[in-house]
Amino acid sequence: MNIAVYCGSSSGNNPEFMETAGAFGKWIGENGHTLVYGGASKGLMGAVSNAAIEAGGKVIGVIPEVAMIQARKHTGLTELIETKTMAERKNKMIELSDAFVALPGGIGTLDEITEVMSLSSLGIIKAPIVFYNTDGYYEPFRAVIDNILNAEFGRKELFSDVLISGDLQEISGFLCGEKK
Repeated sequence: MNIAVYCGSSSGNNPEFMETAGAFGKWIGENGHTLVYGGASKGLMGAVSNAAIEAGGKVIGVIPEVAMIQARKHTGLTELIETKTMAERKNKMIELSDAFVALPGGIGTLDEITEVMSLSSLGIIKAPIVFYNTDGYYEPFRAVIDNILNAEFGRKELFSDVLISGDLQEISGFLCGEKK
């Protein structure tokens, strides 16, 4: 399975963020999956990609021609795909992936994973979507989803492919089709 992982190219201020990224990358590699991610060598991106590589996994980086991002380019990947724009990068990552996971990250991470959620809600893609809730990082986003449902701007079934969890075993089962 090709798993798109969206996350920060910085480390954040909680050591658990880096630990989780490394553990998830290791899980990807050890279980024969392919990591598809933003192509950076630093922060959570570096941790998830390096762990996947060290565990024997295939890693595909997709990186746009943006100077700030190019400066952090990972040079030890299985494959590196360069795109002209961020929009092309997002489309290529979606095209290559069978599942989508957001580790902690900033506005770019939210942009990418919510685009996937939107496509899923429209029936354009059908794939598991996970928010890896390290140390409660995505609890505020869970509240946003609850607010959407309570205000009737969405139906519960539109979120049936979405999991918010900090438990790797639960995430593994969800990604591999063992939904509750």
